[in-house]
Amino acid sequence: MTVEATLRNRIAIVGVGESDIGKVPTMSGLGLNAQAAKRALEDSGLPLSEIDGVLTAYSFTEPYFMLGSVLCEYLGLKPRFNASLVVGGATPAVMLKHAAEAIVSGQCNTVLVCAGENRATGQSRDQAVAALMAVGHPYYEKPYGPSIPSFYAMIARRHMEEFGTTEEQMASVAVTTRHHASLHPNAHMRKPLTMEEVLGSKPIADPLKMLDCCLLSDAGGAFIVTSAERARDLPSKPVYVAGVGEFHTHEHIMCAPSLTEFGATESGQAAYRMAGLGPEDIDVAQLYDCFSIVPIIELEELGFCKRGEGGAFYAGGHARLDGRLPVNTHGGMLSHAHAGAAGGLFGIVEAVRQLRGGQGDRQVPGAEVALVHNEGGILSSHCTLILTKDKR
Repeated sequence: MTVEATLRNRIAIVGVGESDIGKVPTMSGLGLNAQAAKRALEDSGLPLSEIDGVLTAYSFTEPYFMLGSVLCEYLGLKPRFNASLVVGGATPAVMLKHAAEAIVSGQCNTVLVCAGENRATGQSRDQAVAALMAVGHPYYEKPYGPSIPSFYAMIARRHMEEFGTTEEQMASVAVTTRHHASLHPNAHMRKPLTMEEVLGSKPIADPLKMLDCCLLSDAGGAFIVTSAERARDLPSKPVYVAGVGEFHTHEHIMCAPSLTEFGATESGQAAYRMAGLGPEDIDVAQLYDCFSIVPIIELEELGFCKRGEGGAFYAGGHARLDGRLPVNTHGGMLSHAHAGAAGGLFGIVEAVRQLRGGQGDRQVPGAEVALVHNEGGILSSHCTLILTKDKR
């Protein structure tokens, strides 16, 4: 049996939750995860006792080595399946893939997936800067003092040189996502932005400015995965996993095969094949947006526009709620929240909510198929999900 036949429509997300978001000085990172988990359980209608699998990510603010085991201890769980994964920002989508594989193979029945940190209040400014310096190769990059923004700035500059992408087009990404966040009751930043404000914000790493960069938030997110058969008996509306694809090209940017072509093409093609769908079938997309250049590249690699046309896609209003393909309807990491791996997890939460409907002014009418893309490292690791309202 092929992987596609093994996983397609066999798994459903039956509960989603997010913690309080923004600056939450009264809660630890562990507490934010627990709050999100509790809300996901309430959303699913499942009791805690039915959770027999737990997956969580990493934390820069918590002192625990085995974070998954600590979260189980904190929640009072003794699961049959448990792990902490580290695939950078791609971790949430990869965790969903691992949860699906564990359920289909009979290792467990129902998996709680969590991620989150108190990055806004749980670390000092110096610690936050040190975290931004943690990605470079320890021998060949870090000695020269680069940071995560500077690596993405290299990618942005190369895309500008090769395709003519402009700073105004990147600024339109921030403006669009902030508009969407203004409609989300739990977003970290809801005040609307203008192009002038983005272009005039503090330079960080040329050509990226402050408002081209993701937030640092206190935030936790969670979702619950079970079999499609079990989902039929639950009160919540299930959302089905139709396709998933994963691809990894490098860890350090010095080893990247290209500064404009990354692994989203391959992960996206794998997800499309499994789902039996294509870019033209997607109603809403939640794309990783740690910096404004990233969703521009992802749009291109995932087949929503030709290579080099992602900036014009945003500038033309096509990613807005009333556009051709609404993107990051919750506000993304640029405006909704970013707290370690939770940034990508919120894209999964939002996709589930869009497919269930009832999201008020930010609801995409008639949304039936959603694509979520998470990337980790410096566009190093990629995982693409295709979620559907009904089995297809």
